[in-house]
Amino acid sequence: MYVTFNSRPAPVNLRNTRIIPFNFQYFEPESLDEALQLLSQYGPEAKILAGGTDLLVKMKMRTVVPKYIVNIKRISRLRYIVMDGELLRIGALTTWRDLEKSELVREEVPALHDAAKSMGSVQVRCMATVGGNLCNASPAADSAPPLLVHEAKAKLTSKQKTRTIKIEELITGPGKTTLRSDELLEEIIIPRRGKGGSSFIKIGRVAVDLAIASAATYVVVEDGVVSEIRVALGSVAPKPIRARGCEAMLKGRKINDDVLRAASEAVVSEVSPIDDVRSSAWYRREVSKALVYDSLVRSLARARR
Repeated sequence: MYVTFNSRPAPVNLRNTRIIPFNFQYFEPESLDEALQLLSQYGPEAKILAGGTDLLVKMKMRTVVPKYIVNIKRISRLRYIVMDGELLRIGALTTWRDLEKSELVREEVPALHDAAKSMGSVQVRCMATVGGNLCNASPAADSAPPLLVHEAKAKLTSKQKTRTIKIEELITGPGKTTLRSDELLEEIIIPRRGKGGSSFIKIGRVAVDLAIASAATYVVVEDGVVSEIRVALGSVAPKPIRARGCEAMLKGRKINDDVLRAASEAVVSEVSPIDDVRSSAWYRREVSKALVYDSLVRSLARARR
């Protein structure tokens, strides 16, 4: 039986304890078709459970109260990392530990490999999935800045059709995406790295915390001039963002330390951070400059290898 709460819950039930303080119906589909059928049937009243590292916390704190849980962990065909011609394909159920251990990710998406090494603890990385990290739509999502600078796309599937959108179009705000209630993130598609180098750097209160701020960059240099540049930041706006003003300052320029510092300092005009329990908005603006500068230096070094 599903329990409806008509008044504000007791504070003890709004904490991240081991208790999930409401009833729900639970499904473990073993195929993608079966999962899509359930999503089609139950729509916005259903939530997908992948690694569970975000959803279960929200359920315990009752910030989400789904009537139906669709645990897709048994759908093994959604967990893979493969090269397909000029594209790297990563299944949505691929864990962060899989990303960390993958030579393909280290070689083709260095920024995502950096993020995998710095995300949570080993225990969390063994459970959490890259698809869940994106669909949770946190402004601090570690996967988002690396995927933004590598121009990744998301393959979204429903019972009716499949569509592919840019990662930049997936997250629209804190906890909000363009996923429809009957859709599931099936795959992340990333172009080959090419000549560029990329990196990701974040800062948190402690090693396993969410990012206070993060930055990822991708750089191609030809004859000493920046021919391609992409810069992305996390946890400094309502959603992960591209810093296109910073990119415009670098593209076509000869690289030297003055140019890097000027472009890095310009990111403060592109971010809109908030004060919260992890940091102040002022600190986030200041540290964004250092993160972008350090990431650019690391990406340039990798591009020269």
